Amino acid sequence: MSTTVTSADSARKELADFKGTLIGRDDADYEEARAVFNAMIDKRPAVIARCADRDDVAKAVRFAVAHGLLLAVRGGGHNGAGLGTCEGGVVIDLSLLKDVEVNPDARTVRVGGGCTWGEVDRATGEYGLATPSGIISTTGVGGLTLGGGLGHLTRKCGLTIDNLLEAEVVLASGECVRASADEHPDLYWAIRGGGGNFGVVTSFLFRLHEVGTIVGGPTFWPVEQSAEVLEVYREWLPTAPRELNAFFAFHIVPPAPPFPEAIHLRRVCGIVSCYVGGEDDAAKALSPFLNALPEPLLPGTGPMPHAALQGAFDALYPPGDQWYWRADFVNEIHDEAVALHARFGSELPTMKSTMHMYPIDGAAHDMGAGDTAWSYRDATWGSVFAGVDPDPANSGTVRDWSVAYHEALHPYSAGGAYVNMMMDEGEERVKASYRDNYDRLAQIKRTYDPHNVFRVNQNIRPAAD
Repeated sequence: MSTTVTSADSARKELADFKGTLIGRDDADYEEARAVFNAMIDKRPAVIARCADRDDVAKAVRFAVAHGLLLAVRGGGHNGAGLGTCEGGVVIDLSLLKDVEVNPDARTVRVGGGCTWGEVDRATGEYGLATPSGIISTTGVGGLTLGGGLGHLTRKCGLTIDNLLEAEVVLASGECVRASADEHPDLYWAIRGGGGNFGVVTSFLFRLHEVGTIVGGPTFWPVEQSAEVLEVYREWLPTAPRELNAFFAFHIVPPAPPFPEAIHLRRVCGIVSCYVGGEDDAAKALSPFLNALPEPLLPGTGPMPHAALQGAFDALYPPGDQWYWRADFVNEIHDEAVALHARFGSELPTMKSTMHMYPIDGAAHDMGAGDTAWSYRDATWGSVFAGVDPDPANSGTVRDWSVAYHEALHPYSAGGAYVNMMMDEGEERVKASYRDNYDRLAQIKRTYDPHNVFRVNQNIRPAAD
């Protein structure tokens, strides 16, 4: 009979006052607990610490440090590279930290580190308010925020980090601090784009904006017209009013409502738009784009709650698919890039594979490159090349397509990428994505995490003494 003590057993003995749940490899719910959004990631942590509160988080951090165990932090588990889990170490699972407190008078919302954006959008939407929150409502608040936060409201309201007022952070020492403009301002600067490098954020306070009913949805053309559509898009979008956000996309139309049966499984290109305002103003803002192009296959825009648009992709992309993605920032879309996009867009390898090009202008340009850790304030778009399929047998196919697409377009990029949409691509790629901010981030890392405890991320190494 084995007398080996597992990390889960050790954790239960040492953390007798842990209020949440400590899950080990022998527990019945372990397989479910270890799963992350991307089924291509298959890692087996020694213990999953499902924390009930901030004190539990601090205890789990101290336990991992004391035992020299690798430490990962999972909010929503959506990260493509699987950075919310690890092999053989400790996963801090924040899924029980679900508090959402809306203050409509102050126009703020305080959000627990385990919330998803759908939970936040529903709560704030009751007051006709919102904060920038990506494009898929099952995404975790923590991961999206710490990496920057591109989404449907970027041009109107900025990045998610531009609306972060303060955060409660558990450090590598187990100490809990508040990061804001007045308290630990260096940490506050770093977590706005620096990812999970500096601690575990257990609570966020966001600024809210008036965003009630929006006018939005997809407008699609046949993929054969993608070069023409993209050429018009690249000139029009930067001139559009800030109230209008529209990302360019390639898709294969899902064979299900609300899409008309006549276009099911058609390869298409087009935009997914979000106008903060009324239908007449939305039509006026879209008209220069639509008038310059042939009649679309699907004119899919209409009035809806902001939360409805946020959740529109949820059914198409449930947890458990195989994902492989690459990304780049883009300053301008060259003619050569248009031709390459048209080629790869026509070669989408599976029904769920896609390419999105998210605008970064408008309110996102109101901040300077050094105002937050998120350096690429001068970029105009953030592109992501995402190979997706539910069948593990197709994992190589979707990976190869994503890598080839990215490598073909990378020479026309700005150099770095949105860290939330990177795989494990190495230190130089991380440095390129922070540019001149990297050295300052490394100095702050040395202050708050000198031993690089938080390294299961797009890692910023502590600066040398």
